[in-house]
Amino acid sequence: MKQIACAILLRDGCILLGRRTPQRRFYPDCWDVLGGHLEAGETPEQALVREVQEEAGVTPLRHRLVARLPDPDPARNGEARYHVFVVTGWTGGEPRMVGDEHSEIRWVPIDEAVRLPDLAIDAYRDIFRSLTHSRAIG
Repeated sequence: MKQIACAILLRDGCILLGRRTPQRRFYPDCWDVLGGHLEAGETPEQALVREVQEEAGVTPLRHRLVARLPDPDPARNGEARYHVFVVTGWTGGEPRMVGDEHSEIRWVPIDEAVRLPDLAIDAYRDIFRSLTHSRAIG
């Protein structure tokens, strides 16, 4: 089973989302949180840090696991478990697009993120909604 670390960078009521390039095998041309597959011997937390560094050029400092989700379409994508973290602190300045996984990254207000028609994984919506009600994240 594939293991994936997912990072919801949260700041001022907004979430950092990336638009996956159309060439991506999984969830092409969709809005998604940052993250990626765990490498051999890596923990979800280690993958979280590496993936955010690779995709946004910053290093997570404060984060917490908020969900473990199965892949919503295992027949198409294979069995997978998504380890979803909320990241509320990082170092390295302003997150920026690094690499070629995304065609765009941007801060999206939570209320807009839950309504995106082309969100990679529908279950993210409930997680996003829960962030509007939680003031004690970190």
